[in-house]
Amino acid sequence: MLVAPGTVWRHSPRHIWVPGLVLMKRKIAAIFAADIAGYSRLVAEDEEETLRRLASYRQVTDDFIAKCGGRIFNTAGDAVLAEFPSAVEAVRCAIDIQESLRTRNMAYPPSRQMAFRIGITIGDVVERDGDLLGDGVNIAARLEGLAEVGGICVSRAVHEQVANKLSVQFADIGAQEVKNIPTPVHAYMVAMRREDGSYATPQLKKPVKVAAAPAWMWPAAITLVLLAAIGVGGFLYYTKLETSATKPTAVASSAPASTPLVSASPAPLVAPSPSAVTAPAAKPVPPPQLATPAAPSPPSIAPGDRLAADIVPFVSDRTRSVLATEYLPAGDSKAVALNINGFVGWSVAQPSEDAAKTAALDLCQKRADNAGSPRKCELYAVGNAVVYAHGLPPVPPLPWVKRDVLVEKPYATRDVPLLREAARARLESLFVPGRKTRTIALGPGGHYFFNAGIDSLEESARRNLQACGAVAGVPCTIVAVDDVFVVPIPATLRVAGFFKAADSSVIAPGERGDVVRKLADATAGWNAVAVGTQGRPGLGLKAENEQGAVNAALADCGKRDSDCHVIAIGPFTVSPN
Repeated sequence: MLVAPGTVWRHSPRHIWVPGLVLMKRKIAAIFAADIAGYSRLVAEDEEETLRRLASYRQVTDDFIAKCGGRIFNTAGDAVLAEFPSAVEAVRCAIDIQESLRTRNMAYPPSRQMAFRIGITIGDVVERDGDLLGDGVNIAARLEGLAEVGGICVSRAVHEQVANKLSVQFADIGAQEVKNIPTPVHAYMVAMRREDGSYATPQLKKPVKVAAAPAWMWPAAITLVLLAAIGVGGFLYYTKLETSATKPTAVASSAPASTPLVSASPAPLVAPSPSAVTAPAAKPVPPPQLATPAAPSPPSIAPGDRLAADIVPFVSDRTRSVLATEYLPAGDSKAVALNINGFVGWSVAQPSEDAAKTAALDLCQKRADNAGSPRKCELYAVGNAVVYAHGLPPVPPLPWVKRDVLVEKPYATRDVPLLREAARARLESLFVPGRKTRTIALGPGGHYFFNAGIDSLEESARRNLQACGAVAGVPCTIVAVDDVFVVPIPATLRVAGFFKAADSSVIAPGERGDVVRKLADATAGWNAVAVGTQGRPGLGLKAENEQGAVNAALADCGKRDSDCHVIAIGPFTVSPN
């Protein structure tokens, strides 16, 4: 059959073919649009730090999207567009992203926090070369613009699909008039958790409505009717409907595509003074049983500080010692460079400061590249003054590792929570056969770092926690040492993240302090937390096994509340498998 140039031939209800172009397919999909609020301002204030954090945050969003079955089909700077086969998974993914990023933002002052707005709709879209086009994509982007900072806005179609399937609270903001969409869009806000764990009430956007007729028109209308009644004539006046709606503007900016920041790299750098370890060595972990990584302490190094070799992050204890005995006493025109995988280079007795900086960076990067490290080296010190701008990475309080025979169990890569399959494969091929001492640090967003062949448990844990904290932006936790897990790893329920009682939105505010205190005192055995419909918690503490802790928590909760369910086991937030 001949088709004239430019003719569009629809050969099925679901496909479009344009001569000279690729086949386009129509489909129904849940469209997810995300954008960083105030991104242009953040870049203007500190471009390098903002781009670094964007890459880290994008890794978090990309991981959650993949875990929920989504597919990213377009990115532009700080914006992300993804499709999901299910509205439920799209909303679940959006909530997980916002919760994870809220935790990461706790490490920064309010003016430097980086928060997404997210919009979700269900629509008929056209797929072309992997990209999606159509009103569904446009509406999702407009809903993102309506969302609060750190919030989620969904269309009525999404609300209808999700309302009875997820434990999510919504606020109906009515029909909203949005740019380039001919008809108003009925939208709903998802109620997000505040820092204290309570639910925030979304700021309702003004719905589209008919404006009231001006008061002066009523006497005129009556007069006209009377004149018509006596034959003088009349006129029929119509007032036009006026619509109004708020239209927040999403700030867009260009930035480099994100790079993977979740990684692990073996660091066979040895340390002096090994700590005595019997059985599988234990690792640094924050409050061992139920506290998630604590809020990071302020950086103790800043540009301009005098270089102190004993607190240089990421590097081995031996490197610290060499810096103290060889670098610090050397004359001027010297520099030190490092990366978060622990590779370092320094140069002394150079003809100029610039030559020293170049030599240190080149040496560090050469070592990193030869070992396959994906991290770029940065200058840490020039002369004896620190120039590193990132401060010390956040780490949990000591003790980082606490041995407890009741919770330890043999290490199995399949049981490491929060990781993607690629990460598990990497652990299986590099961590499992590695020589002792080896540890794994895990972050709330699935960030992980490991090393092997370290003489000292203390050094192995420190370096992994520092590298993981630098990427995650919050303290991480040591979960495995050599051949055992050293924190409780739930088997009855799925791990959804790290648990922090003080921030739990499902526990009644007046109960959280008591939960925090009791968990802090329960330093041995298995702990579990359950909660009922009224937010009254039940605790199972110091149990000999997971099931014992779960049963005790449910029984304790049942005495005070109804419809109780377990929300935490050990240091983790849990959900049904």
